[in-house]
Amino acid sequence: MHKACFVARSMGLILGGILCASSFSLAVPGNDAPQIQTSVLDQQIRDFLQKEVTAHVVDIKTLEHPPERVVGALTTGEFSWGTFMRTLGAYSELMDTKTIADHDVPQMIGKIAQIELSHGGKTWAQLYAAMALQSFGPDLSHNALWQGLSSEERKTYLALLDPGRFYDSKSHTLIHLPENYFGVAARIAAIDYKLGLNKDRAALDDLLNRAADQFTGGALFADDSLPTGRYDRYSNEYARALYDAAELTGRADLLKAIAPSLKQQMRLWWDLLSPDGYGYSWGRSLGAISYMDTLEIAAFLGEHPEFRPAPLTQLASAYFAAWSWLRRDFNDQTHLLSIFAFGRGDYGYITREREWQQTTTFLGKVIGAHEMFMKALEKEGVKSFSLELGLADVAHFEYFRNGPGRKFGVWVVRRGRIQFELPFVTGPRAATSDYEPAPHGFPGFAVPVEKIYPCLVPFLELEDGRTIAAADGADEIKPAADGTSVTAVWKRWVVVGSKAGETVDPDLLSELTWSFDGNTLHRVESLSASKPLKIRRFWMTIPSRYNHVETLGLSGARIDQLTSNEMTMDVQVTHSDWPIHISTYATGDDPLGRGDRGAIPLHLILESKNISLQPGASKSWEITLSIH
Repeated sequence: MHKACFVARSMGLILGGILCASSFSLAVPGNDAPQIQTSVLDQQIRDFLQKEVTAHVVDIKTLEHPPERVVGALTTGEFSWGTFMRTLGAYSELMDTKTIADHDVPQMIGKIAQIELSHGGKTWAQLYAAMALQSFGPDLSHNALWQGLSSEERKTYLALLDPGRFYDSKSHTLIHLPENYFGVAARIAAIDYKLGLNKDRAALDDLLNRAADQFTGGALFADDSLPTGRYDRYSNEYARALYDAAELTGRADLLKAIAPSLKQQMRLWWDLLSPDGYGYSWGRSLGAISYMDTLEIAAFLGEHPEFRPAPLTQLASAYFAAWSWLRRDFNDQTHLLSIFAFGRGDYGYITREREWQQTTTFLGKVIGAHEMFMKALEKEGVKSFSLELGLADVAHFEYFRNGPGRKFGVWVVRRGRIQFELPFVTGPRAATSDYEPAPHGFPGFAVPVEKIYPCLVPFLELEDGRTIAAADGADEIKPAADGTSVTAVWKRWVVVGSKAGETVDPDLLSELTWSFDGNTLHRVESLSASKPLKIRRFWMTIPSRYNHVETLGLSGARIDQLTSNEMTMDVQVTHSDWPIHISTYATGDDPLGRGDRGAIPLHLILESKNISLQPGASKSWEITLSIH
């Protein structure tokens, strides 16, 4: 078949895959499922990278006075130039070239190192600088980048590669950073040692040992903000980073210690995966970053078959699905990802100054993952694979921490047309939307990014002025053995928006049970007070990706029907011991309307006022969400 015809046919199949994903078809692909040739995907990605990396390089006219904008996007944000160093180095290695549009790549990287250092570059900028140098080979006497640097420039580069810029080796602590940055420090130190830039083995081992503390201590999942219980996508990334560092430096003991975590975390990642390649649906993940995770995780698993939760051909389908989403999200006219498109939310650290950095992160991650994954497919003789991502049904609870004190974990469900993950974890501040115990990923439901907002988690305003929520882990978590329900109990609540990990005892107990049957999700909650208690205001929202709402009355029952794109979600309060007023809110371009992967145009708001509770007389209510 002529190549152009095959590519055109492939793009049609991609669209077919998109439609399949949007209808939540989760059947395992049959033998007649459409296939794509590995060589065709390889060429598509290489052609894209050649075009886009070249466009960014061509737009940099000089590095003597670094431009404030490249392809129209600001370059002045954190990690910006260091990220581009990694992209250039990885591209040079993948394409086996030292020039891009007549620009000398090693020379560009050497100049950018000075720029990044002058900007005070730390953490990811340092790791990417190390990876850029590594791209030109482990022997510095034949490393084109290193050999092209003057003695002064080498000093600059060495200063940039010092993990001591954010890790205090005396106190064994990170300097005002989350736990996952131990993985970053470990990788920098490992690359430094492998390249012969640092020969202090004792210092290296000391850092690696400290970085691996959670895993060598028996944890399968890493708390990114000890001891508050912040479990999210960084746990997986952290474990992979430490494993890479241990491999590079020959630390067999650490490889053995981290292996159980990777085995378990990869199983969870596969259970969380959506048909379009999206992984973790809660936490500080930007939509695009979670798809990039899938590319990098698939590549890691290609190289480490002992951790695979699925056959390589299925991992290839996941890789393809994630790549397809990212490719659609990329704007060919601006040469940028659609990070700030209408309805797209971003965590506060993703500013306009980092728009270029986010896109070059994407380019660098695709390059690194693609080179590794294509090698795995070639090694195992995978010539083609299904365009359809076959994912089996799952329903189970995974504990992150189940010892004394606060409990943390996630309930994972993928069954028929419904899929969601309900995490009991802690965010950067108490009751942060992305970390609330709500069914993230449930069709039509989505939370606004990084907001203190009651997304299927009621906020209770007390008479003393505090507003509390049953969130950020739980005092008890009791999952059903068959995975069809989970019950959680809160005696200690959080004051919304306060410091993460801090709890209060308001003399109020909440017992909440989530369950599902068919396409319906049930939420039943009871409240019990140990002394007379008055709740001034009780309110909760259901933020929705659907853009039309209609209120129906069926046999005296109210049903709020949200619809969009031939999908419908029915919301019904089936029981309540107090009156509930329901209204709608249209967000427009309000921050409450911005989700990780697109707009959240409509919110249902459920509200009650002046609820009185007495000891020995619990009150309850139930709400259902149904998809059809």
